[in-house]
Amino acid sequence: MDNIVVRRVIVVGSGCAGLTAAIYLARAGLEPLVIEGNLPGGQLTQTSTVENYPGFPDGIGGYELVESMRRQGERFGAEFVGDQIEALSLQGEQKVLQGKEKTYHCQALLIATGSAPVPLNVPGEKEYAAGGGVSFCATCDGPFYRNKIVAVTGGGDSAAEEALFLAQFCEKVFLVHRRDRLRASKIMAERVLACEKIEPLWNRTVLSVEGDSQRMDALILETVGTGEIFRLPCAALFVSIGHRPNSAFAGEVLELDKGGYFCHKDNNLTNSAVPGIFLAGDCADPLYRQAIIAAGTGARAAIAAERWLLAR
Repeated sequence: MDNIVVRRVIVVGSGCAGLTAAIYLARAGLEPLVIEGNLPGGQLTQTSTVENYPGFPDGIGGYELVESMRRQGERFGAEFVGDQIEALSLQGEQKVLQGKEKTYHCQALLIATGSAPVPLNVPGEKEYAAGGGVSFCATCDGPFYRNKIVAVTGGGDSAAEEALFLAQFCEKVFLVHRRDRLRASKIMAERVLACEKIEPLWNRTVLSVEGDSQRMDALILETVGTGEIFRLPCAALFVSIGHRPNSAFAGEVLELDKGGYFCHKDNNLTNSAVPGIFLAGDCADPLYRQAIIAAGTGARAAIAAERWLLAR
């Protein structure tokens, strides 16, 4: 029994959604247990400065913001454990989470496991991430490169949206795509091609990211088919080749869409199809991937969980 932990409500995930949920649940006196996962604090901890979270006119470090939320949750009685969940099952109305360290049982379960951007896995990508020029979110980091030359890699709607957003304030945006046409929807592709500040680089792939060990200053590109290699000077690279929701552990209990995101009951972001299981943040939201939206859904899911428990 030492390896079995029983709680009334458990939150899986410790990013903005999970931490906001923990604050609300703890203030309601429910003493939630938060299972932090393999990246405590979530993707926001990888962002050097957050400028678009309300309440911080001078910006705030991603890690600092998340750590403040964690302390706030602890103040009201939330408990944190550094385990990773590998599987979800049901035993009657009990939700059973199998972690690497222990097994967890609860009545109400709030899933806020987030998603992770798909990396290029090329030399220099990790080295220049988190403030060094490589980013996975133009909305988050794009304004740092005002009047600079930047690059986006990808060919879908997300890459097109990133390029168009950056074109509003960057000097020039190179759109690097491995094919000779975009995979994006027709209207998005037309907008990209009509934008004077965006220059597509067709049939190109990123081989590596170069810089001075502090910040990147160029990409090494290869031409598909010919193998020609050339250097593209730029101040930043925005990687937009997709996201993977952290949902595999629950795929046998909850329905996932074709992208692996949790499906919502009755078109309600908070509710899963299983009574007592609630959703929050990027693991159920393929569209926005913003900290403030994740926090909002965390609050909403926590309130829904509190009401569900009260009704029982």
